Amino acid sequence: MSISFELKLNEVAAQVEDALEGLLSPTARPGETRRPARLLAAMRHAALGGGKRLRPFLTIETAALFDVAPETAMRAACALEMIHCYSLVHDDLPAMDDDDLRRGRPTVHKAYDEATAILAGDSLLTYAFDILSDPATHDDPALRCQLVRHLALAAGLGGMAGGQSLDLEAERSEKPLGFDEILEMQAMKTGALLQNAVEAGALLGQASVAQTRRLSRFGALIGAAFQIADDLLDAKGDAATLGKRAGKDAARNKATLVSMLGVDAAEQRCDSLIDEAVGALQGLELGSRTDVLIEAARFVAGRRS
Repeated sequence: MSISFELKLNEVAAQVEDALEGLLSPTARPGETRRPARLLAAMRHAALGGGKRLRPFLTIETAALFDVAPETAMRAACALEMIHCYSLVHDDLPAMDDDDLRRGRPTVHKAYDEATAILAGDSLLTYAFDILSDPATHDDPALRCQLVRHLALAAGLGGMAGGQSLDLEAERSEKPLGFDEILEMQAMKTGALLQNAVEAGALLGQASVAQTRRLSRFGALIGAAFQIADDLLDAKGDAATLGKRAGKDAARNKATLVSMLGVDAAEQRCDSLIDEAVGALQGLELGSRTDVLIEAARFVAGRRS
């Protein structure tokens, strides 16, 4: 990761943090009665103070390819990040992955309680669509509807939530998932939101059909690479470095490409996916404007936490 890219990633992460801080303020918005303090605190615990903010970064930087100002893309980026954070809150629950640590801090259900964690996740999920549908996000209602629909598809039954269901089913099944089944499950569970991050930027930038197709392909490829990199970190990392429990995939007999292919082959596949993703961007013929997304792809493959 180059110094310039690291600075850019950190700069955008700080901007996203500030925007989320504002959206999660104690002040009730028009249409709200009030914001219960404990629930809001749990939502803030889930959404603030951690993570590289890769998904909002991808939305903002994809939109920037088409000269969309960062502040215009920020609300869509924050909505997506809220969906991601809600999913982590629910994934950590005892009924799911049963984790006590997230980003080096107690998970929401440990810091508060299970009921509050469920409500915090629910509230982040619904708030995301409140943000996207608000005219403050974009003055074109048709574009706002597209943003809402794309995110709903990525997050729901046929996307992230469906992928999590398939993952849980695989843990309980006596028959291990095959290669293609693992790819499908991971494309839904992890890849859908990363793909949506890029597609949202393309929507905001009013990219052409051909450009959108290439960018969507780029998002899908880095989503696949991200999941392999995550599984590699779980297999090789430690809790102090990761900020969460390591080795849980093997302990829960999770279906991963690392467990199927082995570490070396999984690393090679991850690198191959990134090369293909870079090729998709180069086909946009936007020259150096895509450099930051190319570095983002390489960051996915080389991340350490």
